[in-house]
Amino acid sequence: QTLTAALAPAPAGKYNINNAGAAALADALRDPLQRGGVAMSEPQLQDLAKNIVSFRDTPPNSGLIRSLDDLSKVQGVTPAVLNVVKQETYPSPLAVINTETVGAKIGADLQRQAMLAVLYALAGMLVYIAFRFEWIYGVAAVIAVFHDTIITVGLFSIFNKEISLTVVAALLTLVGYSMNDTIVVFDRIRENLKTLRRESLESVVNRSVNQTLSRTVLTSGLTFLTAFALLLFGGQVLHGFSFALVCGIIVGTYSSIFIASPIVIFWQDYLESRKRTPAAVAVSAPRESKEAVRRGTAKVK
Repeated sequence: QTLTAALAPAPAGKYNINNAGAAALADALRDPLQRGGVAMSEPQLQDLAKNIVSFRDTPPNSGLIRSLDDLSKVQGVTPAVLNVVKQETYPSPLAVINTETVGAKIGADLQRQAMLAVLYALAGMLVYIAFRFEWIYGVAAVIAVFHDTIITVGLFSIFNKEISLTVVAALLTLVGYSMNDTIVVFDRIRENLKTLRRESLESVVNRSVNQTLSRTVLTSGLTFLTAFALLLFGGQVLHGFSFALVCGIIVGTYSSIFIASPIVIFWQDYLESRKRTPAAVAVSAPRESKEAVRRGTAKVK
C-alpha cells in the first residue's frame, strides 16, 4: 500500500477499487448510492460488491481494473450505479496481487530438501528393482528416471520458471510415474526371457518393447492430456506443477523405451565381450605354439 501510494497517489476523497475487498467496497458505496438516489437493499449491495471484485480478480483483469467503464459489463451495474462508482472510486494502476517471501536460508533449505527427496526416492526404487529383477535393471531404471528429472529441471531453467515446493512434488510424482512405465517394460522382458530362451537378448527386448508400446502410448497420452488441461486451465497456483508433469511425461515416455532397455542390452553385451576375450586368448595360445614348432622357432623352457 505504501508503494502504491508513492507511485500512484490517490485522488482526494476517492477509494481505490483495485485494493478493496467485497465488504469494504460495499461499505464505501452504501452511503453514496443512497445519496445518488439508487434504491438498493443490503443483499443487493453485497452482491454488487462481490460481482465487481470477482470481475476484477478474474482473467484477463487478474486483479487490476484499468478503466471504470469496464464495470458496465458487471451484473447489477446500471448507468446510475456506474456514475456513483466513478464519483467515489478510482482504478489505481498498481495493485498487489500476491506476496511471497523467500529468504536465503529458506531457499537453501528448500534446495537441499528437494535434492534429498529425489535422491531418496531413486535409491529406494533402485533397491526394490534390484530385489525384484536384477541389479542392472535397477541401475538402468534409475538412470532413465534421473535423465527425466534432469531434463525437466533443465526446461524450467530454459523457460525461466520458478521451482517451488509444488514443483518438487511434481518431480517426485514424475519419478514414480516414469519408474512405473519402466517396470512395465522390464516385467515383460523378464516374462519373455523365460519363454523365448533361444532368441537373443536384443530380440527379446525389441519384442517386449513392441508388446508394451501400445499400452505405454495410450497411458502416457491420456495422462498428458490431463496434465495439459491442468496447465491451460489450472491457474497460476498449479502452473509449475502441471508444467513439470507435461514435460516429464513426454520425456519419461521415450526414456523407458529408448534409454532404460538399451542400457540392459549394453551391459549384457559388455559381459559377453569380457567372457569371449579370455576364451579367445586360451584358444589362440596352443595354435601359436604349434605353428612355432612347425617353423622351428619354439622356445624351450
